[in-house]
Amino acid sequence: MALDFTQFHEALNFTFANNTGNDYMTSLLVFLGVLIGIKIFQSYVIHKLKRLAKKTKNDFDDVLIEFLEETPWTIYFFTPFYVAAKFLNLIEIIQTIIHYMFIIILTLYAIKGLNKIIDYMTHKEIKKRHEKEKGENASLIIVLRNIMKGIIWIMGLLLIFSNFGINVASLIAGLGVGGIAIAFALQRILEDVFSSFSIYFDKPFTEGDFIIIGDDLGVVKKIGLKTTRIEHLQGQELVVSNTELTSTRIHNYKKMSKRRIAFKFGIEYGTPASKLEKIKSITKNIIDKIKIADFNRVHFKSFGNFSLDFEVVYYLDSSDYVVYMDTQELINISLVKAFKKEKIEFAFPTQTIHLKK
Repeated sequence: MALDFTQFHEALNFTFANNTGNDYMTSLLVFLGVLIGIKIFQSYVIHKLKRLAKKTKNDFDDVLIEFLEETPWTIYFFTPFYVAAKFLNLIEIIQTIIHYMFIIILTLYAIKGLNKIIDYMTHKEIKKRHEKEKGENASLIIVLRNIMKGIIWIMGLLLIFSNFGINVASLIAGLGVGGIAIAFALQRILEDVFSSFSIYFDKPFTEGDFIIIGDDLGVVKKIGLKTTRIEHLQGQELVVSNTELTSTRIHNYKKMSKRRIAFKFGIEYGTPASKLEKIKSITKNIIDKIKIADFNRVHFKSFGNFSLDFEVVYYLDSSDYVVYMDTQELINISLVKAFKKEKIEFAFPTQTIHLKK
C-alpha cells in the first residue's frame, strides 16, 4: 500500500507539457464537476422550471424553457472543457484556439436565443393583429423580424471580431461609408420601404379598404414593401409606389360609418308650381322607405340653363360603394316612376328660339 501511495505521489508530481500530474488531475475533476453540474441543471432544474411554467398564464417562460431544453451538446461539452483548461499551463496558441472556439460557440448560442425571442414576439404580434383585424397583411412584421435578426447577427459578428483583436471601430467606419454610398444608390427604393413602414404603423388604410387617390378608386389588395396593389373599380390592377401614397391625399371610405350623398336632377321649365311643390314630398317618401337611408333635405335649388334644378341630400348607413350605387339606383327608378305618374317631366338640354316680327 505504501508503494502504491508512493507511485501515486510520483504520478501527481510527474511533469508533462509544462503541467504536473496534479494539474491534470485538478483539471479533470473540474471538468467532471462542471459537467455533472450542467447535467443536474439540465435534468432537474429545467424539469422543475418546466412544471412551474405550465402553471403560469404567460407563455414567454415556456419559450425560454424550450430554448434551454434545445441547448446543443457543444455547449454542454465545451463549457466544462473551457473551464477545465484554465487550470492547465497550455501553450499560447492552444489557449487562443480554445478561447476563440468558446467565444464563437457562446455567441452563436446567444444569437439563437435572441432570434427565438424575436420569433415569439413576431408570432404574438401577428396573432394579435389578425384577431383585431382579420386578414391584415403580416408581411411587414416579417420584414421587421428579419431586419432585427440581421442586426443581431451583425452585432454578434462584431463581438467575435472584437475578441479576435480586429479593430471594430475602423470596420464600422468603413461599413458606414459603404452604407452611405449604397443608401444614395437605393434612395428611391429605401423611400418606398420606409413609406411601407409608415403605412403599416400609421394605418391610413389596410387591405380590403375602398380608397380614392386622385382620379383612381378601388379596393386595396396588397400592401408590399415597395408598392401597394389596388383593384381598380374598372377591374384592372393599379400599382402605386408607397412613397406616392404617403405624400398624397387619400379618401378612405371604409373608415366612415355613414356616407353623405348629394345628387341633383332637373325638371322642365313650364312645370306648374303645384307640381314643383309635390316633388319635395315625393322624394322624401321614396327615401324614407329605404331602411338604410336617412333623408336629410330636398330643395328647389336654382334656375338652370334648360331646367329647374333640385338638390337632394341623404345619409346611407353603409360605407360599401356597391350598396351606395344599388340604393341610388333604386331612388332614381322610383323617381322616374313617381314623376311619370304625376306627369312631371325631367329636363334635357333644349334651346328655344323666339322670333320677333
